[in-house]
This record gives sequence, C-alpha cells and structure tokens, in this order.
Amino acid sequence: MGQVRTEYRLNSAASKRAAEAADLARAYEYCARIAKSHYENFTIASWLMPRAMRPHMYAIYAYSRVADDFADEERDLAQLDKWERELDLAYAGAPRHPVFVALADTVRRFDIPRQPFADLLRAFRSDVEFEGFETMDDLIGGYTRYSANPVGRLVLYLFGYRDARRQELSDQVCTGLQLANFWQDIKLDWEKGRVYLPRQHLVRFGYSIEELRAGVINDNFRALMRHEVDFARDLLVGGALLHKLVDARLRRDILMFAGGGLAILRAIEAAGYDVFRRRPRLHKRDYLRLGWNAFRGGLRV
Repeated sequence: MGQVRTEYRLNSAASKRAAEAADLARAYEYCARIAKSHYENFTIASWLMPRAMRPHMYAIYAYSRVADDFADEERDLAQLDKWERELDLAYAGAPRHPVFVALADTVRRFDIPRQPFADLLRAFRSDVEFEGFETMDDLIGGYTRYSANPVGRLVLYLFGYRDARRQELSDQVCTGLQLANFWQDIKLDWEKGRVYLPRQHLVRFGYSIEELRAGVINDNFRALMRHEVDFARDLLVGGALLHKLVDARLRRDILMFAGGGLAILRAIEAAGYDVFRRRPRLHKRDYLRLGWNAFRGGLRV
C-alpha cells in the first residue's frame, strides 16, 4: 500500500510538472504572437538573435507592447496600475496573465531586477499625462531614460552583462534610436497631442507650434531637424562601440539596433526633413542591407 501511495505521489508530481510546462509553453507562444504582429518587433528581436533567446525577448516585448497600448490607444492609467500589480505578482512567484507567466520564467532564469520594467511603466504613464519637454536634458533625463534605456539594459541582462560601462553605451544607442523614431513620427505624435521637440529648441531655431500644426517646412524647420538628427546620430555612433564589448551572440543585434536608427535618420534627410507629407520609413531592402552590414560587423553612418 505504501508503494502505491509513493507511486501516486510521484505520478501526481510528474503530471503537475507537465501541466506547468505546457502552460509555460503556451505563455511564450502568446508573447511571440504579440511580438510578431507588430513591425517594431524588428528592433527588439531581429532575425540575427540566437534562437534560444527569442522567447525571452518576446516576453519582454509583449510586456512593453501591452502596456504601451494601454497608454497610447486607451490612455488608461488604471490599466497601467493593474499591469504593475501583475508585475508584482510575477516577481512574487504567482503570475496570472500569460505575459507574466512567461516573464516570470525569464526574470528567474536570468536574474533580472524589477526596476527596468517599472521604469517602462513610468514612461507610459507620462505619455498619458503628457506635458512636453523644455530642454533636451529634460527629454533624455525625464523620458528616454525610462522609455528606451530599460529595453537595452534588459537585453544586456539576458546575455549576462550587468556593468555600468556597457549599460551607459546601451543607453546611448537606445536614446538615439528613440529620438530617431520621434523625429520620424513628428506628425503622428502631433495627432496624439504630443510634441517631443524641446520647447527651447523651437525658440532657438525660430519655429513655432503654429507652424508645426500647419506642417510648415521652411529653412528654420530644416535647421531644427538637422540639429536633432545630428544629435541622435552622435548618440547612435558613440553607443555602437558597445558591439566591441560583447560576445558574438549579441554583437550583430547591437549593430542592427544602431544601424536601424541611423537608417531612419538618413531617410529623414533624404526626404529633405519633410516628415509631414510622407513618413520617412525603412523598406525591406533597407532591413536586408542592415542585416548584411551587421553580419559583416559594419555600421553605415
């Protein structure tokens, strides 16, 4: 009888483990569907990333994507608060939502701290209660520090890098890429009630909010955009030195991150800085060229 009870307990434990493994697999598949349904996925998990790392990248991306939708599409602070409570449950070992079932496994495997995930939520909340930025320092220190830089740091954690020097370079790449996206999407952001251009820069270059509203392209606007594009380029090029400080598994993706931002900046320049009539964007051939350059270890400035 005792042997029967032992076998029953063993079988029950095995069944429980199998069920948990199946739930975890479904959770990662759920995150992958979210990631693959958005074109921004290119910047988060490029095809150059090691296959074993992709599920964890998808989990991180899905967490960010859903929260971003709460802020961008629904403008719902209450939903962001609920999302943070789910984050707390995941770190307490009791995840409920599929995204957090996968994320809890990822953060446990790679010993990822909670702070980068909380920082992302801080940025999303500021999008709901958007007030704009007086200076570039305000934009970087009060926004991209929380909206962009945590993503790069999370990637570094996945690959076992936790030091300040690599994080600093990663921050430069992520901030540069975020700024490139802002300058690419000036019109779209205006339609959402957001202007990321620092107010101090608008005054400095003699370009008004009224002109921005009307989509005016003049010499002042081109000078303003040239300044912003050059600043973002310097960040991307400087931060791309990170690729020399990581192993081959991550090196190419860093070049893809930085190269993608630089390609967006070139597209803005090629359009004569006219981001109002047609959104400067990358095409399939651009992505192929980026992949080829990254494979060769190069970066086109």
